[in-house]
Amino acid sequence: MASSMRSLLSDHSRYVESFRLFLENSTEHQCMLEFIDRKLPGIISSIGKGKSAINILSVGGGSGEIDLQILSKVQAKYPGVAINNEVIEPSNEQILSYKERVAKTSKLENIKFTWHKETSSEYESRIKEKKEFKKWEFIHMIQMLYYVKDIPATIQYFHSLLEAKAKLLIILVSGTSGWAQLWKKYGPRLPLNDLCLYVSSADIKEQLDIIGLKYQIYELPSTMDITSCFIAGNKEGELLLDFLTETCYFSKTAPLDLKNEIMEELKKPECSEERGGKVFFNNSLSAIVIEP
Repeated sequence: MASSMRSLLSDHSRYVESFRLFLENSTEHQCMLEFIDRKLPGIISSIGKGKSAINILSVGGGSGEIDLQILSKVQAKYPGVAINNEVIEPSNEQILSYKERVAKTSKLENIKFTWHKETSSEYESRIKEKKEFKKWEFIHMIQMLYYVKDIPATIQYFHSLLEAKAKLLIILVSGTSGWAQLWKKYGPRLPLNDLCLYVSSADIKEQLDIIGLKYQIYELPSTMDITSCFIAGNKEGELLLDFLTETCYFSKTAPLDLKNEIMEELKKPECSEERGGKVFFNNSLSAIVIEP
């Protein structure tokens, strides 16, 4: 029975649909934007000192929604300074969305955008091959470390590209989130795709301590309304369950015992909170700022 379960990433359109629902039902983007508003100006306060241009590298920039918010803070901190914003993004669709977003956004005159349709490891190989040693004032990797083969090596490589006063920002799910709880307990029984690792900020913190890098962690509280997951046959609930388990058609293909266990788990206080007849999953993120 378990063999009919397959990774959500194997069905691109269903993944996109479930991800869209996840964003609609969660405060994922709001909590990131709040962090960018409140904390980022202080974090980037010295990256552009004395620079005539600021180089920013977005690793896994997606459709650019968060990137443009980051850029607006850099512009506000360093008015009139030229910004070179390069984006590494393997999805053609996402790059097109990003370009459309840029086209519709005003006040980007001093920013030069360059997109590289490749993964972070393809970028690394290409740069090493060309023996290019460009340094960056700010590098950010938002919700993308789940998709790299060797996390410590990836962090070390991009860290090595930082200028003296630069910063490397990583955002991913918190070690205290419902995700970390779910993955720890059920990861081995779910159809883990080669493309996706169950990793939280607790794992990254451990790696950074081993490597010996200096960092600071900010917790970004966030929730996701998963009430519809408990309504039998609810289409939105089924899509959200797919997203939570990274499994395509989870409620139809998962063995009954696994399905029952996960539905129980999702209601536990380690994963979610019940408020006003609704179930809110702990979707908290961590922002990790690494020094050069």
